[in-house]
Amino acid sequence: IDMRETESEIMYAIKSGVNYFDTAWPYHNGESEYVMGRVLSKYPRDSFYLADKFPGHQYADRYDPAAIFEKQLEKCKTDYFDFYLMHAQNANNYKKYKACRAYEIARELKEEGKIRHVGLSFHDSAEVLDMILTENPFVEFVQIQFNYLDFENVGVQSRLCYEVCRKHNKPVIVMEPVKGGSLV
Repeated sequence: IDMRETESEIMYAIKSGVNYFDTAWPYHNGESEYVMGRVLSKYPRDSFYLADKFPGHQYADRYDPAAIFEKQLEKCKTDYFDFYLMHAQNANNYKKYKACRAYEIARELKEEGKIRHVGLSFHDSAEVLDMILTENPFVEFVQIQFNYLDFENVGVQSRLCYEVCRKHNKPVIVMEPVKGGSLV
């Protein structure tokens, strides 16, 4: 990662009104959280929103979500996350998150003030999303792939997933609005 260029781009983004920054444990070979911490720690913490994601789907069956979370705070040089997502939820990954109690631990961390909003990023059918939101009504938002090519796509089910979010009264954060740049 070119730190000088990254810092310049983030500075430009902030000066242009961008205030939401998203990172995750695996991004850029595990370096993204460190970089975001180094750059964003130069700004007042209340001047931006920071989102991170619990990487449970990338671990073996035994891991400690609370310990991973504390390491993420350390890497990002912050005391809390504005948005904390259960990363890459689908039917299979959800089972792993349930097994290690990731949702319950995130809920506890929210009660402690270390997480402002608990959510999930989602990659599966609307039926699976409905099940997850029904089982976890405290989840506050959902990040879904949403663009006009995926709107009626039977694999992505953007429209149907959006309708499930509306049914559960959950705000949506859009990922893939330009489909990885291919719509540009």
